[in-house]
Amino acid sequence: MIDHLGIIVSDFDASKSFYDKAMAPLGASLLYMVPQEYTGGAKVGGYGRDRPVFWVSDSTDKPRSAQHIAFTARSRAEVDAFHAAALAAGGRDNGGPGLRPHYHPNYYGAFVFDPDGNNVEAVCHDPE
Repeated sequence: MIDHLGIIVSDFDASKSFYDKAMAPLGASLLYMVPQEYTGGAKVGGYGRDRPVFWVSDSTDKPRSAQHIAFTARSRAEVDAFHAAALAAGGRDNGGPGLRPHYHPNYYGAFVFDPDGNNVEAVCHDPE
């Protein structure tokens, strides 16, 4: 059910150095850096074995206590339904349902802030 998660760090370069070394024995490495034009200038990198599943961000416009978690959806319709239900439950929009091709061509996700400001997402990786 959990697709990926992310943490906010105070020093991206120091954290990158730490995770580069700590993840190596697990067979994981930094697989992707999100282009900064999509992050508001923040450094955001994803670690994993086959695809990024653990994200590290130096985002300065979010409190360090606010984290990111993404849940796997079985279809794009589930992503749409998650977004609508989360907004109806009092969540705040952080990016409506849609393709995010800067992650990969079939990345279809939707983002909301929960009541504590955590960035919660539903994502489907299927082509339809």
